[in-house]
Amino acid sequence: MSHVRTLLLVSAAMLAAACGRDSAKTDDALKNDLALASQAQPYNATQFTSPAEMGYVFNPNTGRYEPVPRYTTPAPQSVQRVATRRTATTRRASTGRSAGTRVVYDPAPAEPIRHTKRDAAIGAAAGAVIGATVSRDKVKGGLIGAAAGAVLGGIVGHTVDVDKP
Repeated sequence: MSHVRTLLLVSAAMLAAACGRDSAKTDDALKNDLALASQAQPYNATQFTSPAEMGYVFNPNTGRYEPVPRYTTPAPQSVQRVATRRTATTRRASTGRSAGTRVVYDPAPAEPIRHTKRDAAIGAAAGAVIGATVSRDKVKGGLIGAAAGAVLGGIVGHTVDVDKP
């Protein structure tokens, strides 16, 4: 309770000291700033943007600046993985080759790696320490803090701390 009282007294003293300052100094500084601002030069119309900044490049063949050509690259082709499975070989008189079957292989998407257990353990340890230091009953506070920390840590580990494979 004495810490709260000390904090309130210090903040009240700082507020009183800040409100009681001499406002003449600030008025003089404000007048000086306004006078300097009124003397500032307006926008200078001689400034320009270079052709390179506007996206032009000098063409030595024509002797003029022309827009930079924009080349588009073709979109990459999607590649399907194909595994070939051979069936029983039968000999045909006309071709003499074995019959094969093409099977398209489509792997299932990989599962994300979640850190639920690890973050729940970290949260339980942190919650136990905080609960024991804050509470009057150290054991009860530590147990409640550990339970709350484990739940929050598990939620964070399952939803936020996820590694994509």
